[in-house]
Amino acid sequence: MKNCNCCGKKILSRTEQDVLTVEQRWGYFSGKDGEIHRFCLCESCYDRIRAGFQIPVEVEAAQEYL
Repeated sequence: MKNCNCCGKKILSRTEQDVLTVEQRWGYFSGKDGEIHRFCLCESCYDRIRAGFQIPVEVEAAQEYL
């Protein structure tokens, strides 16, 4: 079980696909050189943040595998 880094609520998920997990390894010439940042967002917080993007998120239908 994970907590949303934005709102703090516990994310009750059946799969890892119910959580947005971000990991960024910052490289040279960034202000965070050598740091690894990780965070999780629940679906509600993701939707709220995404709504403020100037360029829309690319969305594509996933193929189900049998």
